[in-house]
Amino acid sequence: MRFFEFQRDARGRTRRLLLAFLVTVAALVLAVNLALALAWGLTWGFWMPGGFSLPRHFVAVNTGVTLLFVLGGWWVETTRLSDGGGVRLAEQMGARPAQPSGGLDEQRFVNIVHEMAIASGLKRPTAMVVARDAGINAFATGWNEDDAVVAVTQGALDHLTREELQGLVAHEFSHIGEGDTRLNMRLSGMVFGLEMIYRMGQHLFEPDARGRRTLAMLIGLAVMVAGWLGWVAGHALQAAVSRQREYLADARAVQWTRSRDGLGGVLRKVMAQQRAGVVPRQVGSTLQHLLLVGNEPGAVAHWLDSHPTLEQRVRRIYGRTLGPLSLERREEAVAAAPLGVAGGGDNSASPPDAPGWTLS
Repeated sequence: MRFFEFQRDARGRTRRLLLAFLVTVAALVLAVNLALALAWGLTWGFWMPGGFSLPRHFVAVNTGVTLLFVLGGWWVETTRLSDGGGVRLAEQMGARPAQPSGGLDEQRFVNIVHEMAIASGLKRPTAMVVARDAGINAFATGWNEDDAVVAVTQGALDHLTREELQGLVAHEFSHIGEGDTRLNMRLSGMVFGLEMIYRMGQHLFEPDARGRRTLAMLIGLAVMVAGWLGWVAGHALQAAVSRQREYLADARAVQWTRSRDGLGGVLRKVMAQQRAGVVPRQVGSTLQHLLLVGNEPGAVAHWLDSHPTLEQRVRRIYGRTLGPLSLERREEAVAAAPLGVAGGGDNSASPPDAPGWTLS
C-alpha cells in the first residue's frame, strides 16, 4: 500500500472539500436573498407603482439573519457534542471504561492502546468498551488529545486477533492525531446550522392558530427550498470529507503497524458479519462519521454515505479485491489445531458455519 501517497491525496481532497463547504454557505446566503426577493415581489413589490424595489437594508438584514441561524446552529451543535469531553460522548454512545482486571480480552485492548500511544507519539487516550455490541466496530471521540477516547465493541474483542486489534486501534489513533474528531464535530454543527434555515422556513410556511395561511406562506416556502438545497449540499460535502478522512486513517494504520492484514483483516471480518446478518448497535445519524464502519439502517444515496464501502477500503489496502474473512481468531485456531494442520487453508472465503464461534 502506498500509504504516504494516499495520505497526501486524502489531505488535499479534504482541503478542497472544506473550501467547497464555505462556498456552499455563501451560495445559501445568495439563494435566501433571491428567494426572499422573489417572494417580496410576488406578494407586494411587483404590484407597487413606480417599479420594483426592495426595502432598505433588505439584503443586509437577510444575510445577517441567515448567518445568525447557520453560525448559531453550528455553535449550539458543537457545544452539545463537545460538552463533557470525549468520555461523556462515548458514554452516550453506549461505552464504558475498559476493565483490564475483568478479562484477558480487555487487558489485551488496554495494552495495545498503551503501545500505540508510544508508537504514534500521542497522549494515551481513555480506553472504553461498548459491551453490548456484537458487531465489529470502534470509534474515537474528544475535542483534543487531552480528553480523547478510543472505544471498541465487544464484537471486536471477541473476534479480532491481536494484529487486527492493533490495526483497528491505529486507525482510531489517526483520527485523534489528525484532528478528525474535532473537524467532524464542527462540520456536524455547520450542517445543523444549514438545517435551521429550512426549519425557519417550515415554521413560516405553517398555518396560523386558526388554520389560515397568510402571505408569509410564500416567504416560508422560498426559505424552505433554499434551506433544503443548502442542507443537502452541506450534508453531501460533510460525507465527502468524512470519506477522505477514513482513507487517511486507513493509510495511517498501515503505516504505523506495518501490516496490511491488521486493518485489512478487520474490514474483511466486518464483511463476514454483514453477510451473516449481525445487527450492530445503532447510533444517530450525526455520529455515524465517528465509527470505524458506518451502520446507519436503510440505504441512502452513495454520495451521502459517511464511509467508503468496505470493498473500496480493502482494495486500497491490498491493491486487489478480497472477500470476507473467517471470524475465528487465527492464533487460537492454530493453537487448537492438531499437529500438521495449523496454518493450512484459506481464510479469504466466506465464514463457515462452524460451532467454534457465535454471533450473538
